[in-house]
Amino acid sequence: MHSGICMLKRKFSTVTTCTTVEPVTGWLKQQSLPNCEETNQVPVDQLGQRLLKKTGISWNKKFRKQHGPLRKFLQLHPQMFLLSTDESTVSLLRNRFTQASSDFQRHREQILHTLASEPPGLSDSTSCPHWFDINDSKVQPIKEKAITQQFQGKESAYMLFYRKAKLQRPSEARANPRYKVPCHLLKEMDAANIQLQMRRAECDSANNNFELHLHLGPHYRFFNGALHPAVSQTESMWDLTFDKRKTLGDLRQSIFQLLEFWEGDMVLSVAKRVPAGLHVYHTLDGDELTLCEAEIADGEDIFVWNGVEVGGVQIQTGSDCEPLLLHILHLEMSGEGSKCEQLVESQHVFPANAEVGTVFTALAIPVGIILTNCGESADDECWSAIPKEDMKKTFREQGLRNGSLILVQDSDSDDNSLLPRQGRWTSSVDELNWLQVKNFCKLESEEEQVQIAATKHTVVFDIRIKAIKELKLMKELAENSCLRPIDKNGKLLCPVPDACTLEEAEVKMGSSLGLCLGKAPTSSQLFLFFALGTDIHPGTEMEVIVEETLSVRDCLKIMLEKSGQQGEMWHLRKMDWCYEAGEPLCEEDAALKELMICSGDTLLLTEGKLPPPGFLKMPIWWYQPAKLTGHYENRDHSNCASSQGSIWGAAPTQGVPGPKPEDVSLFYLGDVEISEEATLVELKSKAMALPSVLKLAVQSTALLRVWTLENKHPSRLLRTDWRQLKEYRLGRKAEICLELLQKEEDLGPRDVLLRTQLRIPGERAYTLAMDLVWDTTRGWTAGSLRQRVADFYSLPVEKIEIAKYFPEKFEWLPISSWNQQVAKRKKKKNQDTLQGGPYYLKDGDTIGIKNLLFDDDDDFSTVRDDIGKENQKQLALGKKKSREVLRAQSSDVLSSAGMPTRPRGPEASLSIHVASFR
Repeated sequence: MHSGICMLKRKFSTVTTCTTVEPVTGWLKQQSLPNCEETNQVPVDQLGQRLLKKTGISWNKKFRKQHGPLRKFLQLHPQMFLLSTDESTVSLLRNRFTQASSDFQRHREQILHTLASEPPGLSDSTSCPHWFDINDSKVQPIKEKAITQQFQGKESAYMLFYRKAKLQRPSEARANPRYKVPCHLLKEMDAANIQLQMRRAECDSANNNFELHLHLGPHYRFFNGALHPAVSQTESMWDLTFDKRKTLGDLRQSIFQLLEFWEGDMVLSVAKRVPAGLHVYHTLDGDELTLCEAEIADGEDIFVWNGVEVGGVQIQTGSDCEPLLLHILHLEMSGEGSKCEQLVESQHVFPANAEVGTVFTALAIPVGIILTNCGESADDECWSAIPKEDMKKTFREQGLRNGSLILVQDSDSDDNSLLPRQGRWTSSVDELNWLQVKNFCKLESEEEQVQIAATKHTVVFDIRIKAIKELKLMKELAENSCLRPIDKNGKLLCPVPDACTLEEAEVKMGSSLGLCLGKAPTSSQLFLFFALGTDIHPGTEMEVIVEETLSVRDCLKIMLEKSGQQGEMWHLRKMDWCYEAGEPLCEEDAALKELMICSGDTLLLTEGKLPPPGFLKMPIWWYQPAKLTGHYENRDHSNCASSQGSIWGAAPTQGVPGPKPEDVSLFYLGDVEISEEATLVELKSKAMALPSVLKLAVQSTALLRVWTLENKHPSRLLRTDWRQLKEYRLGRKAEICLELLQKEEDLGPRDVLLRTQLRIPGERAYTLAMDLVWDTTRGWTAGSLRQRVADFYSLPVEKIEIAKYFPEKFEWLPISSWNQQVAKRKKKKNQDTLQGGPYYLKDGDTIGIKNLLFDDDDDFSTVRDDIGKENQKQLALGKKKSREVLRAQSSDVLSSAGMPTRPRGPEASLSIHVASFR
């Protein structure tokens, strides 16, 4: 099939051509070039050699610079030379040159007269046709009437028409390739071009685009040694399709445009998922580098943050501090006055560059022995002790990796306990060949607990029957009892199936089991814990056995009936590992098995009906800023309840007199259920329809300012009434607060709303807060803000000082161009921005103004700031003492059936969420 066929129609201006080429053609005549009457034509590839042999001068040396290659010269002058069909041979045309070279001057006028009187290209002789068929491999003449038959059938891909560039055309045809082309051909060409462009775009996208996973720093929290999503994985990670040929600067700019809510510095770092969570490795520097040059691969995880901290916790980056998830085995007393020990396994996360001795700190053990296992399980006899001099080495230097097993031995353990001898572990874990079974049947028995000899291959049914006999209980319990593991906090876990062995049931030798009433669930049933409300502690849950094919709606009904609750305004939530309410089970018709609900999971009965798919249910609060002298203060979260009439309390602000707590209020108005497709003004209208808002007599939605609420603080200002709620990416846990305005406002995308307060001369206090709108079109510079504040208060710009207030620290930071830190990015335009550190200026921030004409000291603080800092110091000191007492008592705590000592899941390590203390 031909890839392309061209039709060339030649027209020549002989008047201008013959005068320049006549000496050349005469010279060729002198070299005895045969005419078309001679039988032997000259091969074109031998013509140059013949000329060189007869004259001693080659064509390239004499004429190539002016007339080009010899073959091209012959093609451009068909009125003088006749090429064969395949252009392999050439001869002179008949009656063109019949005289010798001495007759050139006399014959020149005759040739000019003849060529001028006969228009070129109009002769229909077969020797010099008007049209030429230019195919991929050959060029041959073709008659005009044969064109329609030539380009038919499947072998014709496309056909191109050429005309001479110097052809005289009308003025309207200049620079217009569509001139006098039939309409049906234009439409056909346009459609073909559009389809070709679409195919090229698809091919370009497939070859050069790849997926990037953006992990947003504000949606993550650092706990248990790694980064974890604060809400859900879908809301914390966004997928971005990007061209790998673009630069890092283009990627940064695209992310800035995508994240409209972003405030402050933006740092892009490469992150990877490890068993402990998400870890940040290195920062992407060099905005001029392409993604390929930066070695960014398809599906790369990019962490978007400020480069310093996440949720108030400073983050260590790099492969040296990669978090390692280690399995730690520790011998503990089984409780209830018994001298038997049980082997407890827990998971802990440590940085790879941390010292091995930090294991003792995590387990609250002052000193001991650490043994590592080179095998794949605790049963392998490959234990070896770490010498004391190696305790200062890091986990990576010791060869530990994710999933490694560590056995920790107290130094004051009994002599008959598992101890290393001569640096090697000589006793196997299988030497703990017993289980402790406690009586939880609430029946009178001489024995409260017994020890049952067993191996890891013993069937659970045999252990249960033997325990009933040794506890001297009724034989009827054999048909209506089960064994349930007991964790170190004394909580009864999911029953163990009778048909399983201890190894299959993952019951460790030396652990404790409880003999309880009731049958164990079958293979098609689920044993679930459930509780009412959200303030749940381990050991207070209720239990239920349901089929795994049961729907969420039917499971909810069973749990409501068993807990004695009525009504349909309830839904289920799954409890996470730290005993906090997780995501709701929205698919009420889905089976428990489809939602990955397993035996032993805890579900929460939460009041409130779930909104339908595509709808949001948001609590609405009424926000009233401070009315008296002062500024915002860190609020007490315990004063906030999710019921109507609850008030967001605040301590008195600085100055004398200070406002009472109720002067700064956050009132709960009710819940609003609204579609994600609705606009912001529709949300305002729905909020105004609440009974609590009707009493406030709000005249118009334009007089309401909308904020999002985070930790009971106004966080993000929602502007642009016509935008849909889904564009704000609020999430399912979003809370909204409304603020009443005195007059309508229309904030643009570049406007920043600030609370400004003028300091009272001679006093450590401030006047009433006033809203100031700052247009940042010309940049987020300190000079621009100072000028705007000076114009607002009608003060000379050189006679004022301004500072931003940080209520969580009770500190004021002066804003001036000379003490502002340089941003981390290399771009000069970002070096003087208040969006970045250390100010991180955003909507709703408080700005203090000092008039240097009356008050020239450098202090911006107030009396209340001094009191707040002192309270924070005392609070930190109290927490430190509490941790020391807990660490001292933790080694003496024995597992028992009593109430748990801390509201944490048994499988989780102690973690501190910094944001919860602000």
